[in-house]
Amino acid sequence: MYQQKKNSFIVALCALLIASQSLVAQTAKTYKLSEVLELAIANSKQLKLSKTSMETAQTATRLIKTALAPTIDVSLSAFYIGNGVIMDRDFTNAHNIKMPHFGNNFGIEASQVIFAGGAIATNIEKAKLEEQVAQLNYNQSELDICFLVTGYYLDLYKLKNQREVFLKNIEQTEILIQQIKSKESQGMALGSDVTRHILMLQNLKLALIEIENDSKIINNQLVVTLGLSAETLIIPDSSVFELSLKVATQDNLFQLAIENLPELKSAALNKEIAVKELRIAKADYYPHIAIVAANNFNGPILIEVPTMNNNFNSWYAGIGIKYNLASLYKTSRKMQLANKKRLTTEYAETLTLEHTQVAVNIAYTKFKESFEKLTVYETSSRLADENYRIVNNRYLSELVLITEMLDASNTKLNAELQVVNAKLNVIYNYYRLQREIGNLIGK
Repeated sequence: MYQQKKNSFIVALCALLIASQSLVAQTAKTYKLSEVLELAIANSKQLKLSKTSMETAQTATRLIKTALAPTIDVSLSAFYIGNGVIMDRDFTNAHNIKMPHFGNNFGIEASQVIFAGGAIATNIEKAKLEEQVAQLNYNQSELDICFLVTGYYLDLYKLKNQREVFLKNIEQTEILIQQIKSKESQGMALGSDVTRHILMLQNLKLALIEIENDSKIINNQLVVTLGLSAETLIIPDSSVFELSLKVATQDNLFQLAIENLPELKSAALNKEIAVKELRIAKADYYPHIAIVAANNFNGPILIEVPTMNNNFNSWYAGIGIKYNLASLYKTSRKMQLANKKRLTTEYAETLTLEHTQVAVNIAYTKFKESFEKLTVYETSSRLADENYRIVNNRYLSELVLITEMLDASNTKLNAELQVVNAKLNVIYNYYRLQREIGNLIGK
């Protein structure tokens, strides 16, 4: 028996040392919500991906603009020419003819498209629109990341409050168990009372474990999103309650969403892009006209017999016209496809408007509801405080049992927790509303 107790003590001591080392390994730091949002914008991998896409679109625009510049081709070659053979038409009387063996060729040709059915200009306009869409996608990612991080931050604060309440409840329950055990030894309480409260204590400890694990999970998600080290322990700051909640009237919220929401702007731009694609497809019906100029410097002159061992330079300039006859039966199919895309973008814009209207209405309703809940919880908290004061006075006068006193204390703690959580829900629903109308949190 002594050996078992000794082994149990050693195991408990080792567990305590491991736990203390894990706590020491974590670096706890208090962050304001504004600081968390700044870190999210600076370090989010999703935002870096969106920024890369935006830069890619800008590069694509610069590349497409090069179609306005002239095309210049240069060729240079040097080669060996073998002796020629001349013969009669019936392939008889063949004999060799000596040729100059060194040949050279240098050519330069330049062309400038002056008409392509508007395809070049429309392609550039389309690329600029796609660049704007990429910027809006970045803005949307920024909104999503800020809202996500805000949710994590407020969840951490809620769990922090819950942990404090459960620790207090555990402390009070342990005191109560000791008092009931004392009364049991005096024959004033039953063993079942002790068992019932021990079971309650175990349930409280289990709930505390779940709260601490949830805190670790959310802290890890937040740390990864912010680009901090895995050992960082984020502690939410109470300054979050100092937020000024300024909300426009419900009638103006949808108009603000139309003006600010990246999804709506992207839908409108995608419709414009589809119109540009239709014009690009239609441009295939027209010929391409270009100004051309070229210069050739060749030697020897092989078209003369006997061959002239001289260099020959020639040049020309003029207008070239090129038309693809296949466009007469292919372009109609391209235009049908472009029209379908245009209709798709129109439907997508309408659908996005409907979803936005519904989302804004839900967010505004939940925001108002959170205020109403806060009012109810504040009333409950005042009643719990009054009840605690009355029970405490009666307990001091030995008119009630310790169990009633502890119940009143727990009720007071839970009411206070509900008030804090209700305030956090107000803040969360405020930020949710800001997200739905396209306002960037923290700016």
